[in-house]
Amino acid sequence: MNAKQIVTLGLKVISLAIILVLCFMVASAVSGLTATASESIDGQAVQASAEPSPAEAGASLLGLFWVSLVETVVLTIVILRSRGWGWKLVGAIFLAFYGVNTVVAQIESLVYLPDQLPPGMIPQLFTVGAIQAGLFSRLAVLILGKIRRGPESPTPNPRLILPAGEWAWKLAVIAIACVVLYYSFGYFVAWKNPAVQAYYGGIDPGSFFAQIAGIWATSPWMFLLQALRAMLWVAFSLPVIRMHQGRPWEVAVTVGLLFAVWTVQLLLPNPFMPPAVARAHLVETAPFNLIFGCLVGWLLSQRHTPARARVKYAEGLS
Repeated sequence: MNAKQIVTLGLKVISLAIILVLCFMVASAVSGLTATASESIDGQAVQASAEPSPAEAGASLLGLFWVSLVETVVLTIVILRSRGWGWKLVGAIFLAFYGVNTVVAQIESLVYLPDQLPPGMIPQLFTVGAIQAGLFSRLAVLILGKIRRGPESPTPNPRLILPAGEWAWKLAVIAIACVVLYYSFGYFVAWKNPAVQAYYGGIDPGSFFAQIAGIWATSPWMFLLQALRAMLWVAFSLPVIRMHQGRPWEVAVTVGLLFAVWTVQLLLPNPFMPPAVARAHLVETAPFNLIFGCLVGWLLSQRHTPARARVKYAEGLS
């Protein structure tokens, strides 16, 4: 890639970041999220009529742009390193964007924040995510020049063509890893923060195993929930993994970034969560999502079945 191509790509990425900001604004207005966010929270009103100063509004918009720029960079990598084209690629980007950024994330809101958020806000968040992802996915693929079909690869794509047994043990490893990583980062990173304990009304039981025992005693279904979230992460990333034209290590890094990039939204002002709590969750979720995503991408981008078993499996498909 020469200097001219680099400059052109940079301008496209900046343009897409601006488009992503506009998509979010349109989605928020259409869904009614903007109005809901200015209603009362636990009896304390957030004044919709009290407009921010120009400096505050500018700072918020600039922060939203920088967050969108980081997200756009990752999505650009996903798009440009894909062997897919056209609507198939648009669908893959939409599924990854909406699934990871909204569906998987808002399941957490349903579990942990039902009392902190105004009634009806979580459905609006799902609507915002769908509109934003739908608008941006199409425009991103178009602007990055992948809307028209490119030349066919002379070699078939074997990625994700795995025997049932290999799928079974890999999904089991992913589910177990998700639960272990989730609760490890949750306890050692987030739950050690007094602001987080105060926000959720909990205490540190004294050790990681005591924390796990307490969850098992009161909410054993939480472990199954996290395992199911792991399967959703996998489902939403499968088209990206399938279409990626890089080697397994590159797929692993891409999926890790795709899982982790949305956590930068915790840097934005949030009227429903104190800044100290949001920052603690950022330090918790960013490395968790990155490590977990790398594991998913690495495991699913290559085959671990012995060559003889792969031949038998391929013969069975033919």
